Amino acid sequence: MRKIKKTYAVFGLGRYGSAVAKELSASGAEVLVVDNKEERINDASAFLPYCKCADVTDPDAIRQLGISNVDVVIITMGSNLEASVMAVMLCKEVGVKTVIAKGASEMNCKILKRVGADRVIFPERESGMRLAKNLVSSGFFDILDISNEVSMVELDVRPEWVDKTPKELNLRKKYTINIVALIDNGEAIATIDPDKPLKKDMSMIVIAETSKLAKLR
Repeated sequence: MRKIKKTYAVFGLGRYGSAVAKELSASGAEVLVVDNKEERINDASAFLPYCKCADVTDPDAIRQLGISNVDVVIITMGSNLEASVMAVMLCKEVGVKTVIAKGASEMNCKILKRVGADRVIFPERESGMRLAKNLVSSGFFDILDISNEVSMVELDVRPEWVDKTPKELNLRKKYTINIVALIDNGEAIATIDPDKPLKKDMSMIVIAETSKLAKLR
């Protein structure tokens, strides 16, 4: 699967926002972080290359930051619903394709979705690090860290794998991954026939060494 290089912006440098920004940057992504507190920006500039102090509820600031050129904006000011709502609306107005917003409650999440957020995150369910891993891992979904060394992920069947069997592909030898299940038309198949060809719209659940996942991108 072809990896598409995307650009990201993270609004808000609290604990969650910092975790997202650090993980994205560590994965090699281009990340702009924005916060209205200069002290936070100064601290973040020690480990992140693109840091700006600005009010993301101000339309002029959004334009000056060039947010319209960013592929994905992650809004992490969950404790300030009004600011989050304004930021979501302004990002969508300037044409940001994907806006992800963190909500402080189930109701906040519903409101953020209503005003245009493409995805809402409830921190009790998803950590900032896990969100970042999902964003930068092209073709991966629902990354679950089993340990520091091993992860379970769902990934699409690549075009070059279509009509080939698991035995032919020998993914364990090539990528050091083990297929746990296949997903076909929404149905999970746990008993895998190694001689049955894979189909175009299938995905697979695999367990792999975390350090080897980059090979699958």
